[in-house]
Amino acid sequence: MDLQPTLEGERLLLRPLREDDWDALFAVAADPLVWAVHPAHDRWQEPVFREYFANAIRNRGALAVIDKASGDIVGASQFYDYQPDEDGRGPSVEIGFTFLARSHWGGGTNREMKRLMLAHALENVRYVRFRIGETNLRSRRAMEKIGGKLTARRQQEIKAGQPSTNVYYEIDQAGFASGPLSS
Repeated sequence: MDLQPTLEGERLLLRPLREDDWDALFAVAADPLVWAVHPAHDRWQEPVFREYFANAIRNRGALAVIDKASGDIVGASQFYDYQPDEDGRGPSVEIGFTFLARSHWGGGTNREMKRLMLAHALENVRYVRFRIGETNLRSRRAMEKIGGKLTARRQQEIKAGQPSTNVYYEIDQAGFASGPLSS
């Protein structure tokens, strides 16, 4: 599976994240409200975001989200943890580490981005996984709106000594084909 495709929709262009995207992406990420309900709520701070950005580049699954009307980077998302067949259910991949500028909350940006990413992924895998902080109600509601099915809860450490409970959602090929993002 190509983890860094270029995907184009009506309003968005998703393309591989590049080193020279740092300034534009950090300008979006530097807003503390973007991270207020996220388990890594300090990601708006430059040293913390530098680590996120370096990992995104290194993992080669990150996509810059570009508003086609303005040409501006308005966020990022990633494909990661591709599994050829981890549980006998077929291949899967995770979509996550997603954030958008507040100017693009509501109004369909997240929906279009997820539709593009899911359509690409589900050409290559049987199902897509999403991991969300349990208290991140904004992201959980968004996941439910696009047809994600809650499958599990797990506690993990996001940083040494900082436990966090995540919830896991899935969308499979059949759910995508018949769900709210199919059109």
